[in-house]
Amino acid sequence: MPVVAKSLEPEQHSPFSPLDMHFAGLMEKFAGAKNERIHLAAALVSYFRGRGHICLDLSAFCKIPFLPDSSERVSCPPLKPWLVELRKSKVVGKPGDFCPLILDDHNRLYLHRYWKYEHDLAETIRRRIGHVPADETILANGLQRLFTETENPNWQKIAAFGALTRRFTVVSGGPGTGKTTAVLKILALLLEQGKTLRIALTAPTGKAASRLQDTIKTAKPKLDCTQEVKGAIPETASTIHRLLGVIPDSPFFRHNAKNQLPVDVVVIDEASMVDLALMTKLLAAIPESARVILLGDKDQLSSVEAGAVLGDICSSSSQSKFSETFCNDYARITSEKMPAQFCGAKNPMNDCIVQLQKNYRFGDDSPIYRMSAAVRTGDFVGLKDLLATKSVELEWQPTARLNEGFKQLVIDGFEKFLTAGTPVEALQLLNHFRVLAAVRDSEFGVVELNRRIERILREQGLIKHSHPLYEGRPVMVTRNDYTLNLFNGDTGILRHDEETGQSRAFFLTADNQLRKVLPARLPEHETVFAMTIHKSQGSEFDHVLIILPENESPMLTQELLYTGITRARKSVSLFASERVLRLAVSRRVERSSGLESQLWG
Repeated sequence: MPVVAKSLEPEQHSPFSPLDMHFAGLMEKFAGAKNERIHLAAALVSYFRGRGHICLDLSAFCKIPFLPDSSERVSCPPLKPWLVELRKSKVVGKPGDFCPLILDDHNRLYLHRYWKYEHDLAETIRRRIGHVPADETILANGLQRLFTETENPNWQKIAAFGALTRRFTVVSGGPGTGKTTAVLKILALLLEQGKTLRIALTAPTGKAASRLQDTIKTAKPKLDCTQEVKGAIPETASTIHRLLGVIPDSPFFRHNAKNQLPVDVVVIDEASMVDLALMTKLLAAIPESARVILLGDKDQLSSVEAGAVLGDICSSSSQSKFSETFCNDYARITSEKMPAQFCGAKNPMNDCIVQLQKNYRFGDDSPIYRMSAAVRTGDFVGLKDLLATKSVELEWQPTARLNEGFKQLVIDGFEKFLTAGTPVEALQLLNHFRVLAAVRDSEFGVVELNRRIERILREQGLIKHSHPLYEGRPVMVTRNDYTLNLFNGDTGILRHDEETGQSRAFFLTADNQLRKVLPARLPEHETVFAMTIHKSQGSEFDHVLIILPENESPMLTQELLYTGITRARKSVSLFASERVLRLAVSRRVERSSGLESQLWG
C-alpha cells in the first residue's frame, strides 16, 4: 500500500477520524505542497493523541505494524528520509519553536500544545526538587512520635521525611498502604515546624475529593499532636477544577502562572487520574515556594485524557532508592540507618518518590491482595491458581456462564439499597456493591448490563415502574454543571421527597450533607448499577462484580483489571474467559511521552 493512499481516505474502514484527516490536510496545505509524508505524520500525531499518547515516537513506530485491529494498514516510509522530510517542512519545528508540530532530538513528534505542556511540567517539577531546610530537632521528635512502628525501612516515615525536606513529593501505593494516613501526619509535621500554613486538599473528581476529606476527618482525632495542630489541618477537599477556578466555556482557569493560588501546601489525591494538561495547569498555579504532595497508585489506569503523568514521574528507576545525602540525613535525624540496598541513587528525582510497600488493609495472604499483585506483575499462572482456590473473597466464572450466577448476585447486591428507609441510608448502601465493566458497549458493556440489571430488579418487584425516573434509580453525572455544583462522576439517587411530595435527585456533598435537585435540572447523567472500571477510579465498594467481554478489546490491560480489583474492600466476583483473562494480564498500557526522559534522563 502507498504511504497514505487508501488509509487516509474517508471510507468506512479507515482507522483515522474526520478530525485526523482534516488536520493532516491542513498541515499539508500549510506546508505549501502536496506531501504524503507530512500528511501521514500529522494524521498519526492526531490519531495517537486521541488515544492518550502525548507524542508519536517515530523510532518505535516504524518498527511495528500499525493498527493491527483495523482492516486498513498504514505502511510507513523508512525512518531516516521521513525525518529529513519532516525537519525540512515549515510546519515542523524544533523544541522551543512556534510551529504546529514539534520534532525533538529523540524523534518524538508532538502537537505544539502538548510539547509545551510536557516541557512546562518537567521544568516546574525540576525547579521544585531541591532540598529545603527543616528544624531537625522538631522533625526528629515528630517522626518518632507519629511513626511508632519499629520496622526498617518504615516507608510512611520515609515519605514524611522526604516531604519535610523537599518541595515536591510523590507518595505512591496501592489501596490500604496508608497514603492518606501518611499525608495527614506529613501535614501535622509541617505545622509543627511553627509556621502558619495555607493548605489545600484536592482531587480530580468530586467522589475522590469526598473520600479524601472523609479519611482526613476520621483519622485526624487519632493523631498524636496538639489540638492546635489538628485544628489547622483542613477537613474540606475540592476538585482540581474548583480549586483553580473554572471560567465557563473556556479552557483556562482563574488561577494560573500569573495569578497563583494563595497556598503553602497542596495535596493532590488520586494523581494517576490527572492528565498532562490539567497537571501542568495545576502546578503552574502553585507558587514555587509551596510544597506539592502527590498521592496515587502508579499501577492504576492512567487518565482518560492524554498522558500517564504519575507513571512517568514514578519511573521504574525511581523505586525505593535514594541518594546518599538523603540516606545520611535520614539516619542523622531519625537515628535509623537506611538499608544499603535503598541508597546510592544519583538522580535527585529519586529523593522525591516513595513507594509504600506495606498493606494495612489486606494481609499478604489476603486473596484480594494476592489477586491484585498477580495482575500487577503479569503472573497469569499465579492468578489462575489463586482463582481456582475456593474463597469467600474471590469468585471466578467464565463470561459464558453469566446467566447462571448474575441474577442472584444482582438481587443480593442491590436489594438493601432499593429498600432503604431514607435517601442518606440508600446512598450509603449504594457503595456496598457495584458491577464494573471494561467497556460501555457490547453485550457485556455498561449500557446493556444496566438494562439487564433493571429487568432483573423489576421482575423481583424492587423497581416498581418502567418510567425512566423511577423510584430508587441510581444516577451518575457525566458532565460538569458548575451552577448546580455537580461534577462528572458524582453519584446520586432518585427518590420520593417527603418534604415536597415529589421526586428529587439526592446527592451527598463532600461534607456529607444531603442535597436535592429537581430531576429535570440534572446535567447529563446515566444509570449506574453498572459502571466502567475507568469511571470507578477514586471509588471503593465492599463487593465488586467485574465483567470482561468475551472478545478481545484494546481496553483489556493489566491496569484495567488491577484497577477493578482494587476497588473492592471485601470481595471480588469475576466473570471472564480464561483466554480474555490471560490477554488482559499480559498487556500493559504504553503511552508515548517524553516526560519520563526529561525528568530521569
